[in-house]
Amino acid sequence: MKQSYYLYKSGRIERKDNSIEVVYKDHVKRSIPIERIEDLYIMSEFDFNTNFINFISKYGIVLHFFNYYGFYTGSYYPKENLVSGKLLIRQVEAYTSEEKRVSYAKAFIESASYNIYRNLIYYQNRGKDLKETVKQIEMLRKELNYCKTVKEVMGIEGNIRKAYYESWNTIINQNIQFEKRVKNPPDNAINSLISYVNTLVYTRVLSEIYKTQLNPTISYLHEASERRFSLCLDIAEIFKPIIADRLIFSMLNKNQITEKDFEKNLNFLYIKENARKEITRELDERLQTKIKHKTLGREVSYEYLIRLEIYKLIKSLMEEKPYEGFKMWW
Repeated sequence: MKQSYYLYKSGRIERKDNSIEVVYKDHVKRSIPIERIEDLYIMSEFDFNTNFINFISKYGIVLHFFNYYGFYTGSYYPKENLVSGKLLIRQVEAYTSEEKRVSYAKAFIESASYNIYRNLIYYQNRGKDLKETVKQIEMLRKELNYCKTVKEVMGIEGNIRKAYYESWNTIINQNIQFEKRVKNPPDNAINSLISYVNTLVYTRVLSEIYKTQLNPTISYLHEASERRFSLCLDIAEIFKPIIADRLIFSMLNKNQITEKDFEKNLNFLYIKENARKEITRELDERLQTKIKHKTLGREVSYEYLIRLEIYKLIKSLMEEKPYEGFKMWW
């Protein structure tokens, strides 16, 4: 079974026969058969050559790079083997048509906001006082029906997120003050944690898109621009409440992560290596967790739900039928 591999200690990666060999600076070696690798997360400084790049490209393995602070810096995306001119035309047509683009943007936020709503209901049923936030988000979700532009959709999304994040101090048992979402850079432990886990979800979406004929640079909710795979941001909106937020709540409430896992002298910007390893272990475990799919009638993993969502988007684009994003029922 293929899996994601996270490389934290610095060293060198090279091809060795039909495997990749990781040679750490302390001279410890690790060999990984190429057939087992889903994607590689480079979390520290590594050296590699074109022979290695050519080797992983042959097997369609995506590399995701993170800097010293654990912030995502970019991905190596091999040459696409699955291409479809017809799908590309459909993607562009849906982007250039204001009506179609707004329709997709609304569908992403309709789905994402419902999953946010389900998170709030989950914790409300476990004794958290979230009635006012639930009511506020219910009202905001209704306003999506009246949006005529992507900018209006993004405005509603921003208000939903603001109300949602204000409820986190109630959901999280630890005494870590969190008032609002701050990025670039995060200003406290919670914001650093959100940025890190959201990025892991974003890169997983990118790896799944690579296995299809979709072009990851053409998006509908987020503005298509240079130097980023903006379609991944669109699809990640759906799964951040399900995967990222639930993971954060669980790890904080179980004290698997505390403020001690952040570098206080760096304004909690840096998540210590052991904590990052624990987060990725938990994430992988959750992505492999299976649920009974309501439509398929069989068990599928959370990771496969992302792939199904991408296939659903492709079908909508090709058949020019309305798209409805995934909504959790648990």
